[in-house]
Order: sequence, then structure tokens, then C-alpha cells
Amino acid sequence: MNAPLHTTLARVTQRITDRSSDLRGQYLHTVETSAKAGTQRAGMGCANMAHTTAALPASDKLKIHAEKAPHLGVVTAYNDMLSAHQPYEHYPELLRAHARSLGFSAQVAGGVPAMCDGVTQGAAGMELSLFSRDVIALSTAVALSHNVFDAALMLGVCDKIVPGLFMGALQFGHLSTVFVPAGPMTSGLSNDAKAKVRQQYAQGLVGRDALLESEAAAYHSPGTCTFYGTANSNQMLMEIMGLHLPGSSFVNPGTELREALTRAAMDRAFANTGRTGAPRIRLADIVTEKTIVNGIVGLLATGGSTNHTIHLIAMARAAGILIDWDDFAELSGVIPLLARVYPNGKADVNHFHAAGGMGFLMQELLAHGLLHCDVKTVMGEGLAAYTQEPWLNDGTLAWRPVPSASADTAVLRPVSEPFSADGGLRLLQGNLGRSVVKVSAVAPEHRVVRAPAVVVSDQQDLLALFNAGKLEKDLIAVVRYQGPRANGMPELHKLTPPLAVLQDKGFKVALVTDGRMSGASGKVPAAIHLSPEALADGPIARVQDGDMITLDCERGVLEVEVDAATFAARPVNHPDLGHNGHGTGRELFGLFRQHASTPENGASPLFG
Repeated sequence: MNAPLHTTLARVTQRITDRSSDLRGQYLHTVETSAKAGTQRAGMGCANMAHTTAALPASDKLKIHAEKAPHLGVVTAYNDMLSAHQPYEHYPELLRAHARSLGFSAQVAGGVPAMCDGVTQGAAGMELSLFSRDVIALSTAVALSHNVFDAALMLGVCDKIVPGLFMGALQFGHLSTVFVPAGPMTSGLSNDAKAKVRQQYAQGLVGRDALLESEAAAYHSPGTCTFYGTANSNQMLMEIMGLHLPGSSFVNPGTELREALTRAAMDRAFANTGRTGAPRIRLADIVTEKTIVNGIVGLLATGGSTNHTIHLIAMARAAGILIDWDDFAELSGVIPLLARVYPNGKADVNHFHAAGGMGFLMQELLAHGLLHCDVKTVMGEGLAAYTQEPWLNDGTLAWRPVPSASADTAVLRPVSEPFSADGGLRLLQGNLGRSVVKVSAVAPEHRVVRAPAVVVSDQQDLLALFNAGKLEKDLIAVVRYQGPRANGMPELHKLTPPLAVLQDKGFKVALVTDGRMSGASGKVPAAIHLSPEALADGPIARVQDGDMITLDCERGVLEVEVDAATFAARPVNHPDLGHNGHGTGRELFGLFRQHASTPENGASPLFG
């Protein structure tokens, strides 16, 4: 039985609702004026209709021309560069056939780009990564702008893809919409073993052949990477926000259950149009202030990706909902950490799923008043359906209650026995600005670092200092000019192995940056997303080598220990960043860099 809602969740939700009132009202007005009576193509011009159906089989043309049966649009992020998206190759064929079997119709409305951050880490292409989210949002809007669809399926998994699909789809909030996962690859080389080889390579103890062998053993087949980074945090979010089918996020690709869940996603999308006798449920009905709070709770309870302290803000903004880091921090104080999945532990998402997965997690949170239960989902009213797991009963998809106990408390725990009492995400504030730090993977003895600054304006410069043996000391690495306006805010995951090596040698080490870390932020304390960024004359631009900095995760403090008058009088001499705008397509993203909002406002050029 669900407990009464925790008072902190109620207070934060009300604050968000009050703050968002005007913008949310504008959004809902747009949704109402976008919907048509009957099907979305009702009254469509004959020439327009002919273009819509020209390439379709005659049976589909008859259904669409009759303007009675629902018509579904598929927006796909398929490519076979991303292992997570490779399984989507044959989804359209499967979905079209299933729609016909139900007496409906479906088309691929459009494709969106999907880049792999694992390929571009440390390279120029990573400077397009964050803004690819907004390109995906724009591409989703283009796909659905044909305005002939009554429902939509969103096919996407990875880092910027799901947030982009979400932001774009919300501009068509009058449609019934379901997000369709593809599932994680099966477990390969353990993430812990992989991390050790990376550190050995950073120290020159093993060569490139050993590193490549290790990486290929970890990333070995179709499906999402199995660590709990942004891609798998996306899947958790879509499920806890009621946009996936229950229990579908972490079912492996290429299985009968995965295929059955994909067909069932289309069933729900058609049912939710209100044209098949079931109640109408639109995307805008699902994504509310309460749903967004549930998403934040899920992120905190699982130790999810720090990237969502940017993405969730932009995603909420697309629905007219305004959230900020104070909301994350206040909720983090009362949401217990219930999962340990790499980099917060040794297990991967397959182990998490086997231990009880999303169903057990949501069952626990609901039982202790730590989720809003009075929300709509693609399954209807409330979250009761999400405390069940899918299975095949003689080949037929069915759901059954999740176990009442975790199958492995080293991976997934009840609220009564959490890994920590809080969600492990902290807001840091001080004379350097505002930033966030994820401490769920940081040992308590490393959460307070006071050390002199080593200042660089390019991650390659810090790597060069490490390789030259010049970082064998206590230090706080200050890596600046990495914000959205400077260079598109790339992830700085390449810095994790060398900093971890220094920490393992006994040095006090931390990172301060106006850039991002990977969604797999690890054991080194990192004050990230620092705002204002250096290019906006943020205080980080005035830090000098040797300045003593305190990064205190326990008290939420980030301070440079320089007299205020002396610090303010320091000149700001921005380096030449002209190289950030050339090569690898960066020329095309100048407008995005110029108009990006701050990270706490989603780092988006769409809502700058």
C-alpha cells in the first residue's frame, strides 16, 4: 500500500508548480489548440493526403483516406554506429505489420541523428554532442510537423537522443506517445576490470593492444552499454515517468520478450488515442510537474547521470515546467540511494534488472511516499502497473507482481536498508559560482579536498601535465573554457583515469570545471557545470595556478581562498578560442554556442 506523500516532495512540487504557472499555462494552451476533432488528418486537402500515402500499400491508403482509424508516426534514431540503436533497424517493419494486423496504419515519420559519445570522447566531435540534443528535438518536430499522426512512437536510447526526442515530442503534446527502448547488451567484461585497464594504460603499464582488447570485451554486442551512465539513466527516467511500458527498459535485444514488448508499445499508443474505446491519454497529460519530480527522484534513488542536471531541466522546460538545482538538492536530502550500479558499484544494469529492477525500485519508493502515485502513464491512471514485471506466458505477454524482496542487496536495496540516506547529488556554492557534484561513487574520505589549483583551458593540457609527471601532488584541476558558449560543453571523461591514478597514489585530488563529466562520473570528486562559465566572465576565469581552493561536498561549498578585492581586481584575459569553431562540423554550430542558456537553464539554444 502506498504511503502518504513525503512532505519534502509535496513542498518542492508545489514550488515548481507555482514557479511554472504562466509558462505551463501557455504550453497547455498550445496543446489544446493543436488537437483536432476526430483524427489529426480530418479535413486534410486531397493533394496533401495523396503525398502522405503515395508510397503505401493500397490497404493502408484506404484506411488513411477514410480518416477514421488512427495513424501512427515512428520517429527513429536508428543507426548501426551505436550498438544501442542497431536493434532498431527492423523495428519499422515489425511495427507496420503489427499496425495492419490491428486494422490501423503506421509510417516512419522521420529519422533523427544519434551520435556516440564513446566514439567522440576527447575528440573535436564531442563539442557537437550536447547540442545534438537540440538538433534531435528540432528533427523530431520536423518529422511530426506533417500533422497527419494520431500517435507516435519514439525509438531512442542513448545520451542526448532520448532528451531530444522528449523535447521535440512535447511540442506535439496533443498526441498519444510512447517511448520504445531496445535494451542493454548482455554482460561482458566487468566494468571494474575495464576501469583498471584504463588506469594501467594511463600509467603506461599496458599498451594499446591490451586496452583495445579490454574495451572490446566490455562493448561487445548490440544493445546499450551496460554501465549506469546517461543512456541507461534515460531508460530509467522514461519508465519512472510512465512513458515506457512497465519493466521494459532493461530487457535485452533480440529476445522474444523484447519483441513482444515492442508490439505492446504500439498497442498502448493506439489505445491512448481515444479512438479505440479506451480513455484518451496525451503526452501532455503524462508529463506534468509531478512526473518531472518523479524523474528527479528516480535519478537520485539510482545514482544516475549528472548529465540530467542539465537535460531534465531542458526536458521540463519543453513542457512549460521550470526546475533548478535547488530542487535537485532539496530532494536529494530525503531520497535514499537504493542502487549500486557501476560506476557507483561493481554491478551492471543486467544485474540491477535481475535483482528486481525498476519494478522493485518503484514499489519501494511508492511504499514510503517517495513518488507521486497520482499521475497518468501510458498504461493509464497511477503507477500500480509499474510495480509489475513482464513475462511470456506460453508465448503471450503478461505482467506479474515483482518480488517483495531484492534478489541481491549488494545491487538493489529496500528503503529500510539504503546504501546511503541521501541521493548523492549535491549543490556546491561559493565565490566560484554554482555547480553540482555526484558523490554516490566518491568515498567519504575523498569528499573534502583543499588543495592548490592547477589551471588549464583545454583537457589535453592537463593530460600533457600528467604524462610529464607534473601532477604528482595534492591538486584541484581547474579546467575552464569548457562551457556551452565556449566550446559546446564536451564531456571530460578522458580525465577520469589519470585523476583516479593520482588519487590512488594517496594525493588529494579533485576537478572543478565549467564543462561536463561523463554520465559515468566516478570516484574523483568533480564540481561540474560551474556557472557562470569562464567565457561569460565567471569567477573561474580569474583563478590562477596555486590559488588554494576548497571543494567540500559535505557542506556544499566551493571557494577560492583569495581576498575578495584582490580576486575581483584580477583581469580576465580570455584565450583565443577561434579553433573551437572550425572542423568536424563545428562551423555549423556557431549560433548554438552564441545562444546557449546556462547549464542550470538546460544549456539549450532553444530556450536561451
